[in-house]
Amino acid sequence: MKCFKDITDEMKRHNMPLPSDKVMVQIPDAENVLRQALGYFLELSGCRLQWLPEYGEVGRWLSGNEGRGLFLFGSCGRGKSILCRYVLPAILLGHSRRVVSVFDTAEMNSRIDYVLSRHIISLDDIGTEEVCNQYGNKRLAFAEIMDAAEKYNKLLIVSTNLSVDDIRRRYGERVLDRIKATTHRVLFEGESLRR
Repeated sequence: MKCFKDITDEMKRHNMPLPSDKVMVQIPDAENVLRQALGYFLELSGCRLQWLPEYGEVGRWLSGNEGRGLFLFGSCGRGKSILCRYVLPAILLGHSRRVVSVFDTAEMNSRIDYVLSRHIISLDDIGTEEVCNQYGNKRLAFAEIMDAAEKYNKLLIVSTNLSVDDIRRRYGERVLDRIKATTHRVLFEGESLRR
């Protein structure tokens, strides 16, 4: 009987598909690093850090993600966007030498093929986008990205104000199942911190 290591080596020579490696994140002293980065970016915006329990969950993800992305959902004004757009990309670059490609939903729709070519993707404010229409072809950009995350082990960092039921209604059970399979989910609850 042939060894599967030899078979996969032969598959590589024939350019046959094989699973991609998962993106592993393991930041030492992650919660402290997160506090510093979040405080820094909030200060740039003229705000002060108010530590929320949800941030502790994000810190735990940073300390060891087990190859899974991060899905931040729930109440608005709780810091999800600043985490997705600035804080987490800065931490991953500075502490893991990983480049995160950051997109809002308009960019996701207008540059869907480029987004799909990236391996570590941050998407801010999912649920606000329209159906992508390229040259008369309607595409569900977020559904395509979730599919690619599962097939090619892309690391996704996603923020949304949608609830689980809203996600199910907007994108369907299949996309919700892929979110559950590929990401660690953190629910943000409570009053907005915006003044």
